[in-house]
Amino acid sequence: MTMPDSGEGSMAALSLTSSTVDEITVIKVDGVLDATTREQFADYLSLAGPDLILDLAGVTFMDSRALGLIVHHWQTSLASGARFALIGVEYSKSKVMWITGLAQRLPLYDTLDDALAAIG
Repeated sequence: MTMPDSGEGSMAALSLTSSTVDEITVIKVDGVLDATTREQFADYLSLAGPDLILDLAGVTFMDSRALGLIVHHWQTSLASGARFALIGVEYSKSKVMWITGLAQRLPLYDTLDDALAAIG
């Protein structure tokens, strides 16, 4: 499954691309996840299948609204028995995950291979 690239040139605050690995949608997120990009991120997530890996290595900043969307998708995945993981999360760019304590609860992995091995 290929979803449309929602980046709008090099000036876009957020670029989202997707691919499929082992029947799991992998969404690569590059840029800012905040109030200005929340709708774009939410719309893109709504196109993803139930099995999802979010690659957040390219995130430059994340606020609590974006984290809320991620947590909602994670909870929906858990409830339906789907696979879900986050990869490439960096503390300095996603501090809100640690401040809220969610970094200890969310399925975080360093690499795509690590996530696939754990949830595959």
